[in-house]
Amino acid sequence: GMVLYEKNADEALPPASVTKVMTLLLVMEALDAGQYALTDMVTVSAHAASMGGSQVFLKEGETMSVEEMVKCVVISSANDCACALAEHIAGSESAFVSMMNERAQELGMTDTVYVNCTGLPVEGQHTTARDVALLSCQMCTHPEYFTYGAVWMDTLTHPSGRVTDLTNTNRLVRFYDGCDGLKTGSADDSKYCLSCTAEKNGMRLIAVVLGASASQTRFN
Repeated sequence: GMVLYEKNADEALPPASVTKVMTLLLVMEALDAGQYALTDMVTVSAHAASMGGSQVFLKEGETMSVEEMVKCVVISSANDCACALAEHIAGSESAFVSMMNERAQELGMTDTVYVNCTGLPVEGQHTTARDVALLSCQMCTHPEYFTYGAVWMDTLTHPSGRVTDLTNTNRLVRFYDGCDGLKTGSADDSKYCLSCTAEKNGMRLIAVVLGASASQTRFN
């Protein structure tokens, strides 16, 4: 929670898929509260299957466990899985977005507004580097997240037997010793974004970059 360095930390910017840190936090909190289990099965709606962007190409009516969907969101930033989880928890994406905004206020994220659960470009959705850092600190209190966050490559086997390869969008997981999360994002409006964390010798640090001009720039 201690700020070591900041620059334009309160500039409101579109966060792209860094939005999913909040989506995943609400999923983790629901699991901790016993509302759902990792083994619960989720049925994919037409809305979730239609997300586009980063996805694992879920089909409407397909069922998959909460754990598999969480893995896909963390590693591959899967929009379809993020939306399916949101609907599973709140009944609809819009109801889940209300939960996201409420939780943001509780965490003191005063310059954040969510409009969807994926980070896909949409008018009115914005956050700040400071708010993402607050959110990321909270996510790091859920050690089970790192089971997925530290994975570089994996596979997803669909009920049909079809296999989708998963590669972590966060290159630092592979190339920076100790990095085990959190989330990348990129879109035309947001450019290249990253919230990342690493732990070495018992110290955990978090770094947030929003609006970088190139993908490698945010990792540098």
